[in-house]
Amino acid sequence: MNDIAETVLRIMSAIPSGHVLTYGDIAERAGTGPRAVGQILRSGGHDGPWWRVVNASGQPVKSLAREALAQFLEEATPLLRDDETDVRVDLALATWRRSDTTRRA
Repeated sequence: MNDIAETVLRIMSAIPSGHVLTYGDIAERAGTGPRAVGQILRSGGHDGPWWRVVNASGQPVKSLAREALAQFLEEATPLLRDDETDVRVDLALATWRRSDTTRRA
């Protein structure tokens, strides 16, 4: 595994329960692009809290949305619901900032 992949996986693993980062957030911290983050997580992120990485709209990977929603509910991650089929993370409340020790209300 290369250094960027290790950095991406380390960042993902550090996201606290109830918080998320976008692919772009991780890319910025790791010094790569959002698509590279997606590829790294697709190939090696299944052992970590993958559901805590969402797209820029706050949505998880579509094929894993049901599993992600279960995790979000368990962790009390702030959500926005347009309807039962369009559930996404409230990025304004749930985005993890390194200085966060608790979720901002």
